Amino acid sequence: MTEEQTTPAEATGADSTTPTAVATAPASSETPAPATTETSEAPAEAPKKRQTRKSTAKKTRTVELTLTVTGTADGEWQADLMHQGKRVVQALPVAAAAVSKAAAELNTEISETIESVINEARQQHEAKLAELEAEVERVRKALAELEA
Repeated sequence: MTEEQTTPAEATGADSTTPTAVATAPASSETPAPATTETSEAPAEAPKKRQTRKSTAKKTRTVELTLTVTGTADGEWQADLMHQGKRVVQALPVAAAAVSKAAAELNTEISETIESVINEARQQHEAKLAELEAEVERVRKALAELEA
């Protein structure tokens, strides 16, 4: 380098062994030194201005809760609740009516899906009830024959 050309580290008085993140152009006799210094200083000033500005946006505190509602084909429902990765409630039994009501409050798509699952469970329970009633009737007839 000539005496007129200085590196950014030399211009600031920094040690030459300290690595710098300034892009350097190849040294040529046609490139004047002040142009290199100006272009390397301009990007360094812009981030400083951005860092001093404060955001005027209102910061909102968010709370993360995960509620998992699980149902079986038999119509049994349970809820699990997690807060910030910690399990707060686990396998809490929930009535099907409460699940249906909560789903109706949230969204129609959610409500329709849950209602279809509840209806399937209701139909299975009705079929089981009819089967059990038929069996009870058979047992009553058998008991009546034994008493006669």
